[in-house]
Amino acid sequence: MKLKSIIACAALTAAFASPASAEKLVLKFGHVGKPGSLFEASVNAFAKCSNDALGDKAVVQGFGSSQLGKDKELLQKLKLGQITFSLPSSVMSSVADEFGVFEMPYIIKDREHMKAVQKELGDTFQKAASAKGYQILGYFENGFRHITNNTRPIVKPADLAGVKLRTPKGAWRVKMFKLYGANPTPMAFSEVFTALQTNVIDGQENPYAQIASAKFQEVQKYLSITGHVYTPAYVLVSKKNFAKLPGDVQSALQTCANDTQKYVYEHAAKLETELLDVIKKAGVEVNNADNPAFIKASKPIYDEFASSVKGGDKLIKTVQGLAK
Repeated sequence: MKLKSIIACAALTAAFASPASAEKLVLKFGHVGKPGSLFEASVNAFAKCSNDALGDKAVVQGFGSSQLGKDKELLQKLKLGQITFSLPSSVMSSVADEFGVFEMPYIIKDREHMKAVQKELGDTFQKAASAKGYQILGYFENGFRHITNNTRPIVKPADLAGVKLRTPKGAWRVKMFKLYGANPTPMAFSEVFTALQTNVIDGQENPYAQIASAKFQEVQKYLSITGHVYTPAYVLVSKKNFAKLPGDVQSALQTCANDTQKYVYEHAAKLETELLDVIKKAGVEVNNADNPAFIKASKPIYDEFASSVKGGDKLIKTVQGLAK
């Protein structure tokens, strides 16, 4: 056996085999969510479902707070077989162009709309992931994103002028905020709190669940309810490495990924109410944004996606047509 093959086998064994028992597979689920986040709750629910179904065959273990790496590192570790699952959201737009449709401002109206998109276009996104060596087991969520900052309340796009705003490392989010007049700064989620605390950046944009669990309310003055983007989260595996698992293990994991979505959506809706109160009680000033003004300002980014991404125009129209 060649040295490269030996190393690859050793890495895969390290990801799947428990030191205590070579017979029981250890399936690591890495994610960036902090304690108390929707990501943590989602992964824990999936792990419980899976572990109940798997019995002595395997165990799913969650590792949050970027313990096993930031989003792009986790994607690489999937390929290397060092972890079994990750839960990317916005970063998927840098994996395949098709996922960029979820970066279009205000394109997803609510969770029922997202369910319809998943049902109608699931094969499209699965093929896009497969072409890059990945497989989507299920759809969870990151959620509807809002803007916090220390400069001023954001009511219209013009209010973002000059605001140094952290964004995920995805090209479309950067384009969007440049279009609105902000100074977007791509940065790993794990670095954001310190950057806000030290005034390296003025603000950031995330769902309430990420804002509150990361304690951004402790270092931000204003929360503007924009709901500018809804980001799904994907239960992602390496296509090649997942196929090496026993068939019954694959089946149990697939079932749990599907079944956990209901819990994720219900828990996310509950957190939207509870965590907004947490943020307000921390002394953050909250305002509603002028959504029609943001929607009007967003037309150029739709035009660019439609013209620059193969099939982009059709993808946009299909997603929009599924809204009720």
